[in-house]
Amino acid sequence: MNRKINWFGLAAGVTILIVLVISFFVPWWQLAVAQDLIKVNASPVNTNFSLFGTPFTIPLIWALNIISILTLVASGVLMLLYSVFPTKSYAKELLGFSYKKPLYALIFFLAGLIVTISIAGVLGLSIPLMGSTTLSIPPQFVPTGFSINALVSGSFQLPFWLAILAAALCIATRLYHGRVSEIAEISVYGKMEKAPTFPIESPAQS
Repeated sequence: MNRKINWFGLAAGVTILIVLVISFFVPWWQLAVAQDLIKVNASPVNTNFSLFGTPFTIPLIWALNIISILTLVASGVLMLLYSVFPTKSYAKELLGFSYKKPLYALIFFLAGLIVTISIAGVLGLSIPLMGSTTLSIPPQFVPTGFSINALVSGSFQLPFWLAILAAALCIATRLYHGRVSEIAEISVYGKMEKAPTFPIESPAQS
């Protein structure tokens, strides 16, 4: 039997799961202050902080990370299941759930990052999204007569770019779904047209 497969969906599902695994070890975005004196490792999967070399997490962010992990696992697995059965009656529901999740993860992650940096800017803290700059602590946050300056660098890491690829593949999967369904329908109709027909003799003719 010639099974129809949505190859975009297969690639998307594999990429989602790869992003998920790598994100446990490498953040999507990293901020380093004063040569790693303070470090922020941010991602929808594993966001943590390090102060003077001591790592710690925030319970609320940790809970959101758990939700993201479960969502992305479901998205990747269901995308793989859809991709090998794209013509089944339940295929469209699987695709509808799974293809949006990596895109939502990217959007919410970037939105949260930009909002956080914007709030820091309002407080007088200049934090770069990408690149390096010198951070000057506002006078109201330090004792009178003191000034604190530190080199700050921000950068997007490999999982972030893979997440963009996963989201793009998911969108391509959704766009290609109609083509897969059309090919399957043509195949079915073609078989029906080619099906042999047998004459039925009436009793009078026998």
